[in-house]
Amino acid sequence: MKYTVLTFILLLFFFPLSALPQNKPEKVSRDQLKTWQKEVSNWGRWGKEDQKGSLNLITAEKKVAAAALVQEGVSVSLAYPLSKEENINNGDPLIHQLGTSGQWAGDTYTINYHGYAHSHIDALCHIAGDELLYNGFPADSRKANGAEKLGIQQMSEGIFSRGILVDIPWLKELDYLEPGTPILASDLDAWEKKSGIKVESGDILLIRTGKLACEKQRGPWKYSENAAGLHASAVSWLRERDIAVLGSDGASDLFPSGVEGQSHPVHLLVLHSMGTPILDNLNLEDLLMEAKKQNRWAFLFTAAPLRIEGGTGSPLNPIAIF
Repeated sequence: MKYTVLTFILLLFFFPLSALPQNKPEKVSRDQLKTWQKEVSNWGRWGKEDQKGSLNLITAEKKVAAAALVQEGVSVSLAYPLSKEENINNGDPLIHQLGTSGQWAGDTYTINYHGYAHSHIDALCHIAGDELLYNGFPADSRKANGAEKLGIQQMSEGIFSRGILVDIPWLKELDYLEPGTPILASDLDAWEKKSGIKVESGDILLIRTGKLACEKQRGPWKYSENAAGLHASAVSWLRERDIAVLGSDGASDLFPSGVEGQSHPVHLLVLHSMGTPILDNLNLEDLLMEAKKQNRWAFLFTAAPLRIEGGTGSPLNPIAIF
């Protein structure tokens, strides 16, 4: 059937551009995923005992160059308030108990921060593949009282490097990506071309899907069942650029993943194979507003995870400074 111009205009009226069909994810077999695991691997790159992974790419020179990006002294928090309310995407809200004793007051916090509600960072011990962690450490080194290898304390020096906001809705002239839309390597190439920025070794890559904008317009939905994110095939692009950290306004992964037998293939490839920490559930809307105001996509990024021996990650408050 051929659409007339009038019909197409009517379609746009009733179905805004953000609701029109976008990329469909390519199906991926277990064998293909295993091949990608080998191709993007950083195992042994910094020695067989390495526990820092791609944070090794943030050299002293990289830090000095990142510091020079501060021109206006404007800081933006990339974290949401830790949620105390249970909702469709937060089955483990923060439990906050405040106690007083005379003139003093104190707090007790109980939190399960992994998931799709709290801003946090994943340590390299967070996910295993074939009974092994990043760099070949055994998965059973994760004990009830903490991980013996690759714990969050390996990041105790903090993360300080060039951050880059990759706004895919901006690239596609949309308010947000439809849930279930895959972000491909070709999209990342197109973003580089349109923005004029080349992603470099040691960068912190923050990918915006417009999750919050989508939620504001359409209401909350079960994020883990249908979400825009990186297609597993795009991880090779991240490895080629040698990024130090990956982050997004969601969980980075595409849901459903389209990968046989693996719900979070991006987490597997990035954390387990590349040894690259992942930042989940970031507030990139405030960052986007400031980036547009400053007319720049690059900035100083800094974050300091809690120093917990053997932790699988940490809630945190990353800061972008322009």
